[in-house]
Amino acid sequence: MAKENNPNPNKFKIGPWLIPGALIAFFIIFTIFSGDGGFEKPQEISSSKFNAFLEKGEIQKVIIYNKVEAEAFLTEAALKEKAHEKVSKNMLDQPNKGPHYTFDIGDIESFQKKLETAVAQKKLVDFQFTQRGNWSEIFVSLLPILIIVVIWIFIMRRMSGAGGGAGAGGQIFNIGKSKAKLFDEKNDIKITFKDVAGLEGAKEEIQEIVEFLKNPEKYTNLGGKIPKGALLVGPPGTGKTLLAKAVAGEAKVPFFSLSGSDFVEMFVGVGASRVRDLFKQAKEKSPAIIFIDEIDAVGRARGKNNMSGGNDERENTLNQLLTEMDGFGTNSNVIVLAATNRADVLDKALMRAGRFDRQIFVDLPDIRERKEIFEVHLAPLKKVEALDTDFLAKQTPGFSGADIANVCNEAALIAARKDKKAVDKQDFLDAVDRIVGGLEKKNKIVTPEEKKAIAIHEAGHATVSWMLEHAAPLVKVTIVPRGQSLGAAWYLPEERLIVRPDQMLDEMCATMGGRAAEKVTFNRISTGALSDLEKVTKQARAMVTIYGLNDKIGNVTYYDSTGQSEYNFSKPYSEETAMVIDKEISALIESQYQRAIQILEENKDKLNELAAILIEKEVIFKDDLENIFGKRNFDPNLQEEISL
Repeated sequence: MAKENNPNPNKFKIGPWLIPGALIAFFIIFTIFSGDGGFEKPQEISSSKFNAFLEKGEIQKVIIYNKVEAEAFLTEAALKEKAHEKVSKNMLDQPNKGPHYTFDIGDIESFQKKLETAVAQKKLVDFQFTQRGNWSEIFVSLLPILIIVVIWIFIMRRMSGAGGGAGAGGQIFNIGKSKAKLFDEKNDIKITFKDVAGLEGAKEEIQEIVEFLKNPEKYTNLGGKIPKGALLVGPPGTGKTLLAKAVAGEAKVPFFSLSGSDFVEMFVGVGASRVRDLFKQAKEKSPAIIFIDEIDAVGRARGKNNMSGGNDERENTLNQLLTEMDGFGTNSNVIVLAATNRADVLDKALMRAGRFDRQIFVDLPDIRERKEIFEVHLAPLKKVEALDTDFLAKQTPGFSGADIANVCNEAALIAARKDKKAVDKQDFLDAVDRIVGGLEKKNKIVTPEEKKAIAIHEAGHATVSWMLEHAAPLVKVTIVPRGQSLGAAWYLPEERLIVRPDQMLDEMCATMGGRAAEKVTFNRISTGALSDLEKVTKQARAMVTIYGLNDKIGNVTYYDSTGQSEYNFSKPYSEETAMVIDKEISALIESQYQRAIQILEENKDKLNELAAILIEKEVIFKDDLENIFGKRNFDPNLQEEISL
């Protein structure tokens, strides 16, 4: 920790505003108290009234300023008169020595003759002419210039880092100061690894960082160097930020948290300045953790964007970040954690050893980890007893930790909406449906003809998927409009590490089952298969251009793992190859469409029976399909042996 040494705590310090402030105060006080010559400003009178006082011999002296204005001093005898009571004393209740009256003289020649006559008649002791400036007018005229000078001095001092703050924090309006939020280890950070369910591999890997911060001597005594940084990589919502906070909570050290976009500003040089200030603060509080969320906002690869110039502000910020990370002392005890879901676009210099030494992959949770995450988020809920978390984990394949938290919250809201005392299994199923498919629209007007078409479409999906070995097992089918869809079918996909071509083809065929059912039943098709077509087109394109699963294209992939292909204006293949790709994609989709039609032609009666039940009940489940089609002819849990 940085020590604060202040040998003279009571010593007076001259601030940047002291001298300009003193000058302004001096001008104001001078204007008020000078009063054109004294504490009490003379009372204005008319020239005729002055003539009356002069004739009575009550004027002792007259001073003429600039030949236009005069000030009169009364005699001691006149000051005792009741007529001059208001000017006899000043604001301090002391005798007023004058001037007592002021007036405009008019014609200077006639006024001078009048005064000379009064002196000759001994009605006036003396008079004199003089020149003077109007201090109030001078001050008002100089005030704008003075303000501009003061502001200019202030700006220059702040930009140079002097007077009120050095380095980045001393810039104008503190614009170069880091926006990182500091979480104090004693009060703010309450999250530990116990609060992070799942992520066992990531926690095990990141536990080493905690040990570095808790006991650095254990490693440095052997000659090892503390790592500079760790990069958390994974899809959105998998718990990267939560894991970083847990590291800070376990290590009990200061935790600086900010986003990559916090470095970006419209002013040139601000991003680099904020990076310097951030690392300066972290070093002063070391051991500490700096966590930069969404680092791809500032760490994107340099020189890849054709539209950016060489002096790009983001590149300057990245360069400063690279310099700061490489400039750490060996035992500075500051570790940088960063999170991103776009690791492929990060600059290679940022990823090299010595900067981000470790890449920790935080992937979507598997079924066991989803169960643990459910148990964490179910703890604060009032739920029914013996709620099957294994069942909930099976019903949420591909859900991230954030999705599961949303499911638990949505289930609680649904239960409260139904005036239940506890959240039960059905509430969670409704919550999953709500999140995946959208809100039910039971009041949507659907004609009987449209309802039958939707039922045939959804029954087609259910029938084809039931007949195919590798298609995902059906959970339920509904024709109640939900979200943007008029009907939906829910499946429970098998969690596979690798996917074979026959599995992808079966899924494509099941997806085309809806349109095929319309063709078989009505001999015409509709626009209701838009989402199905979009899905199978992406699958077919992936098979041909990414995974190399097409015989004509061969074992070639056009996938760019660096993520920089978005900046290219040309395709990575020729026009002839593009034509072949388009033909193969179309042939794949058409073959599965014809395959679905054949399956449905063979089971047309069962298709219509299933559609009739769907029209009647609006929702059907797996049991309804078993009653119509019987048990599936193959074991859905059967897995092919894989020899690698």
